[in-house]
Amino acid sequence: MKNRLKVLRAERDWTQADLAEKLEVSRQTINAIEKGKYDPSLPLAFKIARLFAIPIEAIFEDETEVEVSPI
Repeated sequence: MKNRLKVLRAERDWTQADLAEKLEVSRQTINAIEKGKYDPSLPLAFKIARLFAIPIEAIFEDETEVEVSPI
């Protein structure tokens, strides 16, 4: 899953350790999420969205394309 976590974190001048502390997870978890190697649980995704005060969809984006067929 693609995400904007690194950009959002950098805009606030937070280190991965700073963000990890605020979210009560490890720095390694933040690193893995930022690199797209780990998708956060739904509760963690909501916690991230609340911390940045933006919708989950503004942070995380599904990489699979959904085909829409015409009616």
